Formats: sequence, structure tokens, C-alpha cells
Amino acid sequence: MPNYWAIGAIVLAVLTIAIGDARALEESKYPDWSGQWERFVVRGLPGQPSFDQTKPWGFGQQAPLTPEYQKVLEDSIADQAKGGLGNYHTPRCLAAGMPLMMIAFRPLEFVVTPATTYIQIGGDDHHRRIFTDGRSWPSEIEPTFAGYSIGKWIDEDGDGRYDVLEVETRGPFKGPRAYDASGLLCTSIINPYSRNVSIATRRIQTYFTTKSP
Repeated sequence: MPNYWAIGAIVLAVLTIAIGDARALEESKYPDWSGQWERFVVRGLPGQPSFDQTKPWGFGQQAPLTPEYQKVLEDSIADQAKGGLGNYHTPRCLAAGMPLMMIAFRPLEFVVTPATTYIQIGGDDHHRRIFTDGRSWPSEIEPTFAGYSIGKWIDEDGDGRYDVLEVETRGPFKGPRAYDASGLLCTSIINPYSRNVSIATRRIQTYFTTKSP
């Protein structure tokens, strides 16, 4: 008489192994972004950490501002010269929000899963979620400082392992928000688009594009 319990246990074990192998194969496609990621500091630049870290903060960012927003930045820097905060609201214990929350003022930590990439930030901005499960944009988005982010992984060099995470972040956003501590203002309708590139030398390069819808 056959032992059906034993046969069932063997089939279950084989299925478990197959599922485990498939999951391991899927996870091996993703880059190892574990650990803490610190901001790359360009020596010799004055002022606070800037949005574009290759340029000084404030006027040194050379942002393509309209005359109206140029005046807003000038007024913010003038207020800070007198001891005020200008348009920089993070010292008031408000979240920085996107995109300032991603400049790595404090070290970032990435938790990568196939469905979602979590970014642990700390401070007034706690975390950010990037959905990579193929979902569509919701018809309504709740206003937040971080916005709603959908991304996709790309194997750019064709080696079977993802090396680029492209992300679009949409509002509506809570505010106020700024690009850096000078009070370079970011409007509530700006949608940041980012491209995170994994470099072999344990470096992540993030390219930001911001646009109005």
C-alpha cells in the first residue's frame, strides 16, 4: 500500500524548494543597496548642503527662476542675513518633503523589495515609499510632503541585474517646501522625477528633474 502522507510531504518539499529558488533568482536581480548612504561632499563649497551638491547653495545653484521667484529667493536670503529663517521651514519642525528630503542631509537607508523600495530618512522626514509593482496612478492622491512615487527597475547594461531605478513622484504636496536651506522655494505643483543609478564603487547617483504639470 503506498504511503500517501509521505508522497504528499515530498511534493510539498519540492514545491517549497522550487518557490524558494524562484524567489532567490528574482531577488538576485536587484542591486545591493544595504547599509547607510551618506551625502558625497564636494570640498570647498560654502554654506549649507545644497540641492545640486556640485554648486554652492542659494544664488550659487543658478536655478532658472522667473523674476517673481528670484525676488522670493532674494527676500529669503536677506531675512536669513538678519537672523530669520526665510523660506526654510525645516527648523520649524516641518518635514522637508520632496525633493529636499533626498539630499542625504542625514544618511539614507534603502530597503529594496520587488514590490516596493523603502527609503529610511530620519529627522522630520521619516521614510519614503516607491512602488515598483506595476501599479497605475491612482485617480486621487492624498496630499503629503513626500508625494506619491511610482518607479521601475531597469537593467541598463544588460547583465541580468538591475542598475537603475527610475521614479516619478506626483503631488499634491503639502507645503511649504524648499530646494535647500537658503529658501530656494519649491512650488506645490512641482513634480520631481528622479533617476537613481547604482555605481560599482558603492555609490548611488541621483539625477532630479522637476517640472510643472
